[in-house]
Amino acid sequence: MRTQICHGRVIASLVGCTALVLGVTGTAAAHDQHRDPARQVLGANDGWGSYGTGTTGGAAADAAHVYTVTDWDGFKAALADGGSAPKIIKVKGVIDADGPSCDSFQVPGYDFDAYLATYDPAVWGHDKTLDDEPDDSPEGLRRASAANQDAYIKATVPANTTIIGVGRNAGFNGASLQIKDVDNVIVRNLAFESPLDCFPQWDPTDTADGNWNSEYDSAVVYGSTHVWMDHDTFTDGDHPDSTLPSYYGRIYEQHDGELDIVKGADYVTASWNVFEDHDKTILIGNSDSASTAAVDRGHLKVTFHHNLFSNLVERAPRVRFGQVDSYNNHFVAKDGYGYSYGIGMESQLVAQHNAFTLPDGIGAGTILKRWNDSPLTADDNYVNGKRVDLIAVHNAEVPTEILRSGAGWTPTLRTRIDPVRAVPGIVDHRAGAGRLH
Repeated sequence: MRTQICHGRVIASLVGCTALVLGVTGTAAAHDQHRDPARQVLGANDGWGSYGTGTTGGAAADAAHVYTVTDWDGFKAALADGGSAPKIIKVKGVIDADGPSCDSFQVPGYDFDAYLATYDPAVWGHDKTLDDEPDDSPEGLRRASAANQDAYIKATVPANTTIIGVGRNAGFNGASLQIKDVDNVIVRNLAFESPLDCFPQWDPTDTADGNWNSEYDSAVVYGSTHVWMDHDTFTDGDHPDSTLPSYYGRIYEQHDGELDIVKGADYVTASWNVFEDHDKTILIGNSDSASTAAVDRGHLKVTFHHNLFSNLVERAPRVRFGQVDSYNNHFVAKDGYGYSYGIGMESQLVAQHNAFTLPDGIGAGTILKRWNDSPLTADDNYVNGKRVDLIAVHNAEVPTEILRSGAGWTPTLRTRIDPVRAVPGIVDHRAGAGRLH
């Protein structure tokens, strides 16, 4: 029988936990909502997440739908209980969501050495994918094993839910939160160590040399609306890319993104988070295809403010289609830095009042990366303490990829705007899990 901790008491099941939650009524409830971070809502005008009906998560949860969980099974059970009724899930401690080992997900017959031997480019070549490989092939067995991991590490978040860490040391190792086709979700004060894909797929046709491709983001906002990600920390933790092996001369990539916002998602605010030690960090809109454009065009409205982006390679974020407002963030580049803002198909990025700390040898022209000819607004940004016109310096340093100025819209959903020179000190000391203020 599983045990859990609920309001300081060890109990035998989720049902027992909910039964022990004390109800709060009348003025006491209002007072609790004011002082309890679990019942806080996104403030008025605080980014795109505040648009329209705003983002309240599970603030209206009754006593039967407030849970404190300490393990992965209990967390999934709390998500499933009560459907879309408002709920608050308090995460106590760090929950391992990645299973006992990669071996535990393997189906009978799967053998990685056989996989490597079968699809070695010297044998298989680079002209065809593995998509049509039968179920009993090494690739088919890899797919079945990957499906086992997928079912285990993904957790589906329902509408009207607040998930919040308790105290300064709460979060998940290896979890992938799926915020899919729902409205009104809050995720706060949690540290996410990126999932490690046990079964990356080899794609011989991805670039001239082929590539290993992985699954699983720490959090995915897929077709959902009114989402607030606040005071969370996203990192590769104990498994940075530098620890990953190589096969066929390519890194055995076991990480995907930290936060993806895709498939017509809308009205998202990401505030006071830390994104660090990762490669492909945040993707807004996942394809240039006509079918994707039909879903994403007019959506993907996202605000990023007071976030720390540290030691990343790229995508902070990479934007397609969306009206994205990014202000008062601090970007700290280190070895391996590629770019911060990716300017993609029909994107309308406004990047203002941000601070960038670049080491010697990295020019300010690399901050922006043009993937498509989409105008952007980039005003009042500082690089190493000096005000820099990011578009002008990019065009001077990368004249083959000229960017145009003018995103075509003006953000209005902002609270305070801090002076850019003060942003590194403010953000570095107040962003991330364990630092709710």
